[in-house]
Amino acid sequence: MKRVPVVPTILVALAIVAMVALGVWQLQRRTEKAAMLVHYARNTVLPPVAFPAIPLHDSLLFRRSSALCLSPTSFSVEGGRNARGGTGWRQIARCSTGAEGPGFTVQLGFGKDPHAKPSWKGGPVTGYISHAPDHQPLIAGLFGRAAPRTLMLVADPPLAGLDPNPQPDLSAVPNNHLAYAVQWFVFAAIAAIIYALALRRRTVAESDASR
Repeated sequence: MKRVPVVPTILVALAIVAMVALGVWQLQRRTEKAAMLVHYARNTVLPPVAFPAIPLHDSLLFRRSSALCLSPTSFSVEGGRNARGGTGWRQIARCSTGAEGPGFTVQLGFGKDPHAKPSWKGGPVTGYISHAPDHQPLIAGLFGRAAPRTLMLVADPPLAGLDPNPQPDLSAVPNNHLAYAVQWFVFAAIAAIIYALALRRRTVAESDASR
């Protein structure tokens, strides 16, 4: 009987165990995310809170809020869908709240021209709390290494004469941990199959060489 190579087998076994563990962890995260979505749904009917003069955390998503923008310090645009479901450009401003204030981000509304700067000098803002756009790679979610996302205030009613923002949408918080878990389990199965085939080929080659 041919010996199984010890070191490669241990390394492959450890990799498979790690991938299975990551899959199990993603299943646990799926349960946690489901509970969070229930919490977010409750947030939509709770009384408004101040923004951003409170510790900001994802537990505040979709909560009604208000803020005072002393002056916008910068503007940016992101693609998206407005309240009518049509495509457009989200007009986003970064606001100053004073010399030592934390500042905050506000989505003013939707415009049709990505190059048109909103004519807005700041002032009171009411709306709900949501995630600001970010561009983290999807692979970060697979490994659970995604950085915490910045929260922003989505203006309701819209400001600067822009088209209305959409209302709070729980589907904007994806619960894709099941898909991540399945991926890890598939990776583990593929690794085991490939290694088993490699061992079989090695055994056949050694048998042929010994004849």
